[in-house]
Amino acid sequence: MKSAVETLNPTRVRLTVEVPFEELKDSLDAAYKKINQQVTVKGFRKGKIPARVIDQRFGRGAVLEEAVNDALPKFYTEAVNEAELSVLGQPEVDITELKDGETLNFTAEVDIRPSLEIPDYSGIEVEVDAVEVSDEDIEKSVEQLRERFASTSPVERAAQDGDVITIDLEAKVDGEVLEDGVAEGVSYTIGSGELLDGIDDAVKGLEAGGEATFTSELKGGSAAGKEAEVTVKVTQVAARELPELDDDFAQLASEFDTLDELKGDSRKRLENMKQYDQATQAQERVLEKLLELVEVPVPEKLLEDEINTRKHNLEHHQLGQMGLDLAKYLEIQGKTEEEFETETREAAVKGIKTQFVLDELVKVEKLNVNQEELTEHLMRRAASSGMSPDQFAQAVVEGGQVPLLVGEVARGKALALVVEAATVKDTNGEVIDLDEEEEAEEATAETPEAEAEAEVEEKPEA
Repeated sequence: MKSAVETLNPTRVRLTVEVPFEELKDSLDAAYKKINQQVTVKGFRKGKIPARVIDQRFGRGAVLEEAVNDALPKFYTEAVNEAELSVLGQPEVDITELKDGETLNFTAEVDIRPSLEIPDYSGIEVEVDAVEVSDEDIEKSVEQLRERFASTSPVERAAQDGDVITIDLEAKVDGEVLEDGVAEGVSYTIGSGELLDGIDDAVKGLEAGGEATFTSELKGGSAAGKEAEVTVKVTQVAARELPELDDDFAQLASEFDTLDELKGDSRKRLENMKQYDQATQAQERVLEKLLELVEVPVPEKLLEDEINTRKHNLEHHQLGQMGLDLAKYLEIQGKTEEEFETETREAAVKGIKTQFVLDELVKVEKLNVNQEELTEHLMRRAASSGMSPDQFAQAVVEGGQVPLLVGEVARGKALALVVEAATVKDTNGEVIDLDEEEEAEEATAETPEAEAEAEVEEKPEA
């Protein structure tokens, strides 16, 4: 077999391959064997039909077609490996010549990873937000914790902002009650915005037993997106009572004995969270600077595939789970379809460029991924997906996704290398010594708010 490579552009090549006919022997034998198992000829046992009889009865062309289809992937792969190409996607193959007993010639056009030149990145400088925790931040944090320990008690008065009411709902569209438009005993905090638009104005001023009707666009269910006439009946009004901010509250809501200790811990945790945000911001801005330094051509076919994948995931997974279509989503976001198309394309281009550059860095810096790093990454991915590590690992292995996870870890190491070499200053001009991401994650993992959520799990939630 002989092959040659023609560069069509920085991200696409054409392979020209010439295969002597004798190299098709194995594929021809396999073709005769396959046809033998599929056809019957009177006078011959199944699977024992001579090649000449198959040629006479079914045509030599059918055999050649089967043999070529079997052989092409092998010869294409050999040509790719011989040229040391890093191909992307499937090739467009064209058989240019097929002479029985003489030769098979074909061409294959395919996208390839572009050749990149990684410049010296040690001079990258970025600015990030300073880590500053104000007294107001502390008070807000403690107040949020206090809200989680609020209690409720029924009152005999009209409902007002902040009250927790128990309501029955009935929704009608075009005068007909929806099958899934009736709900009883729903708990709702007035002003939370967690139910239908317009419900707050409808229920404020009502006492237990009172009802009101209002019009609202349904957010989910069988009539999502349609205007409905909603009748709401208040069956109970309860006032929320917040615990006093004192040492007793600190002991109730945390492991601390005093309110001052609780506030001190809140300050420390908020600082850790902001340090984590700062580190993330540094990564993003260093990456942007790195991408500016490297000329990265993007294969058009790969770009279009990435854009279509992003659109499909948004429309059929993310929005579908929220009961929205793309038009409604754009309306909520205040974006035109043209703006959405532009943003999606820009994000896809950045994603592809990022992967190309970081993969090249992995190669240049000879970065490897060990089992411990892969396991840690798998654990994080499992947690974010809502699956157990064992379930996630099984899904990854069965889906053949292990190389993808290895690539993610390697690219993360490559970016960390660039961030480490860069100069990062905060808005106060101070040089930042960034902590490792894992430390920041551990520091923010167990907050008082998280502990409180576990303790009040059995309380009725608004």
